[in-house]
Amino acid sequence: MTYQERLTIWRLLLAVALSFAITMALLPHPPTLVNVSDKWQHMAAFATITMFAVLGYPHTPLLRIAERLSFVGALIEVAQSIPALHRDCDIFDWVADTAAILAVIIVVAIIRHVRNDATF
Repeated sequence: MTYQERLTIWRLLLAVALSFAITMALLPHPPTLVNVSDKWQHMAAFATITMFAVLGYPHTPLLRIAERLSFVGALIEVAQSIPALHRDCDIFDWVADTAAILAVIIVVAIIRHVRNDATF
């Protein structure tokens, strides 16, 4: 498999994961997929999305990836404040999203630093 093919796969996985997370976040009554707290679901989703973003866009600065994904989390919370969706806007959901994003970014930055190919 070529480098470009691997990037394409990671980018497709990113698009699927992001679409799935946004869809589940905006459904009025999303199905329960796993029996864990809402914050853990947010953190798992955004950690996965961040990993796909880092792998799909390896030359993009890590802080830019973190900023953009955190903004997506904030936009989801704003969208959940729409009364017709029957969802609750919770700033702590966005905090959980951002914490997961930063955790992944920090781990990737450490790995890149150790490998001497850091891209911030």
